[in-house]
Amino acid sequence: MGEIREPLRELTECGLPMALEVMGERWSFMILRASFNGLHHFEEFLSELGIARNILSNRLGRLVEHGILERQPMAEDRRKIEYRLTEKGMDLLPAMIALRQWGQKYGAEVVENPVLVDERDRLPIGPVSILSQEGRILGPEDLALVERANVGKRADGSQAKSKGTVARGDRAHFEDLKGAA
Repeated sequence: MGEIREPLRELTECGLPMALEVMGERWSFMILRASFNGLHHFEEFLSELGIARNILSNRLGRLVEHGILERQPMAEDRRKIEYRLTEKGMDLLPAMIALRQWGQKYGAEVVENPVLVDERDRLPIGPVSILSQEGRILGPEDLALVERANVGKRADGSQAKSKGTVARGDRAHFEDLKGAA
């Protein structure tokens, strides 16, 4: 990935160690998956996941502490609490889907049922990909690490201009890539 390497011993200059500190164990991911599937109550998590009460309490507390879930009193009974995904929690969805797809690809005979589909056409979603700012699918050979001061400086010395980020609903132009596969 280029001439520069990440400082692998330095844990503060990379988002991965922080993400693993928050999410780096099985039950946090299983609670998050359950949340994406519409579970909101302690007892639902307990019965659906088969997790020990003390572990569930601990993991829910950590996810709330890190702003991934929030505790909300129920409208009909303010003494009861619901756990709801925050925007920060919702931003974990692509990572969850990428891990799910990896598990399906390399897991021992994982047959997905139900199938995760695009709501509009009800066809299975495509693989989670790394996209350039203009929507090109990137592979490992397309990635490089550069010093922050050199972001946008191309190898030929010219300066690239950001076109903004790809957002929900934007379209990657897959028809341009048909011959590349």
